[in-house]
Amino acid sequence: MQRAKKGKRRWDAKNFWLLTMVMPGAIWLVLIRYLPMLGVIISFKDYKAQKPNTFWNNLIKSEWVGLDNFKFLSNTNTMRMIRNTLLYNAAWILLVLVIAVLFAVMMSELKNRFMAKAYQTMMFFPYFLSWVVASYFVLAFLDPTSGMIPSIQRSLGLKPTQFYMDTTWWPLILTVSNLWKNVGYSSVLYLAAITGIDTTLYEAAAVDGATKRQQVWHVTLPGIRPMIVILLIMSVGKIFNADFGLFYNVPQNSGPLYPVTQVIDTYVYNTYANTHNIGMSAAAGLLQSVVGCACIVATNLIVRRIDAESSLF
Repeated sequence: MQRAKKGKRRWDAKNFWLLTMVMPGAIWLVLIRYLPMLGVIISFKDYKAQKPNTFWNNLIKSEWVGLDNFKFLSNTNTMRMIRNTLLYNAAWILLVLVIAVLFAVMMSELKNRFMAKAYQTMMFFPYFLSWVVASYFVLAFLDPTSGMIPSIQRSLGLKPTQFYMDTTWWPLILTVSNLWKNVGYSSVLYLAAITGIDTTLYEAAAVDGATKRQQVWHVTLPGIRPMIVILLIMSVGKIFNADFGLFYNVPQNSGPLYPVTQVIDTYVYNTYANTHNIGMSAAAGLLQSVVGCACIVATNLIVRRIDAESSLF
């Protein structure tokens, strides 16, 4: 009996210190992530400044409008911006997955460790650049007056392309920009997963006569499958969210390009800038969060039916 009590005291003491270590992160999570969720009520109110002008006073006294803030979904441009958001994200999820895995496998096969680290650094560096900086890189190539491509066209006697007025090339430009910025980050994650694969598996495959391609197919890819699935599920959860910096800064928010560059995030921003309708912005954010959560749950259920060990929950 005394041993049981002593063991229980030790267990309690151990868990107390573990909980103490977790507590700062838990408090941060509650204050920064969960407490602000109460603000979703703004989505159903005509939020306006009241006297005294404090958040809670404004929230309480603002008129309840129900689903009126979601009427932006009936706008004539709604299907266009939803189409752009979904198609771009779906294409980029697949492209980033394939290219990042390919680059990670190639870097894992490099024997020169210095060159491998150099390639990793060069590929990872764009991830830290803001889209404002990246937009100036793109502008240096496409600017109609001093850009590199229009200057080359003029030197060849051709009419310079007005890139910021013509929608033809922008799906490709946005895709290349997104890959340039994000592939390196994903490659590093996959490379980390590859380094965790037991090397004896490769040795056994080589003894059995497997070629490098066969080793990649039967050892490397199955070894990083959990990482691929996790990143895929998280990416699908963001399929209704667009990268605002990419779609706003890189095309310079040019009106003639809206048919191919306007997504939900930029539409909400431009509408708020003109109308100052906070309720509509909150409604759009709530809609994106709900759809994203539903996508994560649905994707995870599909993955769990195919491979239960690779699912998140």
